[in-house]
Amino acid sequence: MVGPSSSHTAGAVRIGRTARRLFGERPEAVHIRLFGSFAETYRGHGTDLALVAGLLDMDTDDLRIRDALDLAEEAGMLVDIRPETSGDADHPNTAMLRLSGGGKMMAITGVSIGGGNIEITAFQDFDVRFSAAYPTILILHEDRQGMIANLTQALRDEGVNIGFMDVDRKSRGGAALTVVEADEAVPFSLVARIADMRYVQQTYYVNLAASEGSI
Repeated sequence: MVGPSSSHTAGAVRIGRTARRLFGERPEAVHIRLFGSFAETYRGHGTDLALVAGLLDMDTDDLRIRDALDLAEEAGMLVDIRPETSGDADHPNTAMLRLSGGGKMMAITGVSIGGGNIEITAFQDFDVRFSAAYPTILILHEDRQGMIANLTQALRDEGVNIGFMDVDRKSRGGAALTVVEADEAVPFSLVARIADMRYVQQTYYVNLAASEGSI
């Protein structure tokens, strides 16, 4: 890894990179709010550089991390980073990111839990819990009877084993978000199949072990 702290640097890279992969491209602008220890020590530990490096799709051992802010500016990505001195967060190492670009917006909250490991705790307006350590699909859909059964059947048909599943819904019959961590990479054809299902509004996929591209 690059940086002085696995929690404040490596974990921050993974939060930013997870956001980048879920967004699907380099955002045009990102607004970052830091809480707790992240807010207090982000400059000394390079948390700001690490988050932006992840948003540029760098990995934790990329030597360009130390130049991430300059590289973001060169790429035309607007970055706004603000430490929050008021307000409570669920974890002392918390970052809230709002990404925009290409006519879309995305909000994501991540925490660095130690040793470079992270948890994503919020996505859009939903409470979630996943690590991004495994290939992960997020499915935004209507809360309808049989929806989860259809999703699990699609995964079974493709031979994809579910390691973890989490569902959050706004109300009965309203908007819902299902998160599936898989034991292996998910074929693009399966992601497309799920996206075409009735009542599915949008799908997102992140696999940090696969190469996406670059800045």
